[in-house]
Amino acid sequence: MGVVVPFEERAAEPGIEALVSLVAADMGRVNEMILSRTGSDVTMIPEVANHLISSGGKRLRPMLTLAAGQLSGYRGDGHVKLAASVEFMHTATLLHDDVVDESDMRRGKIAARVKWGNEASVLVGDFLLGQAFRMMVEVGSLRALEILSDAAAIIAEGEVMQLAAAKNIETTEDNYLAIIRAKTAELFGAACEVGPVIAERPKSEAEACRSYGMNLGVAFQLVDDALDYGGAAAKLGKNVGDDFREGKITLPVVLSVRRGTDADRAFFRRTLERGEIAERDLEEALSIMRRNKALEDTVARARHYGAMARDALGIYPDGPMKRALLDAVEFCVARAY
Repeated sequence: MGVVVPFEERAAEPGIEALVSLVAADMGRVNEMILSRTGSDVTMIPEVANHLISSGGKRLRPMLTLAAGQLSGYRGDGHVKLAASVEFMHTATLLHDDVVDESDMRRGKIAARVKWGNEASVLVGDFLLGQAFRMMVEVGSLRALEILSDAAAIIAEGEVMQLAAAKNIETTEDNYLAIIRAKTAELFGAACEVGPVIAERPKSEAEACRSYGMNLGVAFQLVDDALDYGGAAAKLGKNVGDDFREGKITLPVVLSVRRGTDADRAFFRRTLERGEIAERDLEEALSIMRRNKALEDTVARARHYGAMARDALGIYPDGPMKRALLDAVEFCVARAY
């Protein structure tokens, strides 16, 4: 069996302490399962996988799976395997994303593709997806397997949609929201939905948890979009302006192009479509976004989706887990400040 690297202990970030505390025992079991399932006689697999898995992510998605299971009164072990599956799916998409985006950094560390190459990153991502599906099958819930396998296909569709929209400044807000619903929000939604499903709760509860996760996922991504231009690198685990340098069309760009002058559109056409970026162009992009209120309105839209996530939990009675999930929404949006 290959060597595995233990997870570093990390303090909970303000706003999600209650959620972290409530799922702590189960999360310990998830982390143990993640480490055991990344083991392989092929030495490079645990090396590449643990380079990213142990690099400091909040593991919000698997925490949401555990939380939704607890909220639904689930009694059993299936939520642990499903939470590990969700984290493997997320990690696989990050490995693949970095290859597609030609990213050099991930969570403040050198991206796996830089250290081991594109081929290894893609293949280890595939290994993690295979392990994720193996654990889903072991849980024995056909509906949970259906939800997460559908999510895997939709995430891949989102990646292709983003590739098709890459460097296209004519991308509309509706098109962009469709991309992030598929690419980011879908896994949040599926991660939450499987909790009440394996607890065999009514369909209305599964739909409520899915709605919570989907809207939280959209809000989470929109805040990330704003932070790339207005936040600290330490918050993102990447360099500020990475989206700009990689020619990514995100909502602040979409709003700036739609609201800006002909000169603003010419600027984004030169920098993002043609990739002709000069030394102070990031500062100019930020200036254009501020003038057109693109960043503040991106955050305002995130707040809108956050409000819908909170409303989705309205069918549940008040309690510690419900309050923790509501706090998680505020945490995701408050990262913008």
